[in-house]
Amino acid sequence: MTADQQVAPATPARRRSRRDEILEIAVGLFATRGYHGVSMDDIGAAAGVTGPALYHHFAGKEAMLVAALIPVSEKLLAGGRERTGAHGASPGDALAALVEFHVDFALANPAVIALQLHELDRLPDESRRQIRRLQRLYVEEWVSTLTGLRPELSPNEARVLAHAAFGLMNSTPFLGGEVDRQRRADLLRAATLAALQGDRSAEVGKAYR
Repeated sequence: MTADQQVAPATPARRRSRRDEILEIAVGLFATRGYHGVSMDDIGAAAGVTGPALYHHFAGKEAMLVAALIPVSEKLLAGGRERTGAHGASPGDALAALVEFHVDFALANPAVIALQLHELDRLPDESRRQIRRLQRLYVEEWVSTLTGLRPELSPNEARVLAHAAFGLMNSTPFLGGEVDRQRRADLLRAATLAALQGDRSAEVGKAYR
């Protein structure tokens, strides 16, 4: 093997900062106890950090929520766009990729999902508007994929289905550990795809006429 052919050494993974560790602890406490059930002293005690050192990293609980939720919303949007914009991907392939991406995220981040569901209104107005905007853009990636796959759907109808799918996939904070992670992922992906693809051989609601 020549020098040009030698494999470059792998880039080491970024080491988690103390700030990241504190934020993860705070998110877990918020998710289990609720935002108002957790004080800065609670977070400091759980993280083994004194008050002044804790405030060196975060101005307060609101700052922690902002630091947890805005990057998550940005990551979801970027991941959604990456999958819908894949070169040559059919709408069906794009939908499967979106579902797999979101299920994996939800299973890996149950505490963040719980914060998104229950604590978003605790944020300052500007941060909340920013997150809502990112979330709307993420939803539209699903809407455009669904209407491409199912042209009988209007954008508003596709939006209803997308939000229903999020409800299904985001149920992870409420799932126990009785089923292993891989099986949960398989079940959630299959159920979500079935709900979104639907029965395209008949109009929804004919059975009720």
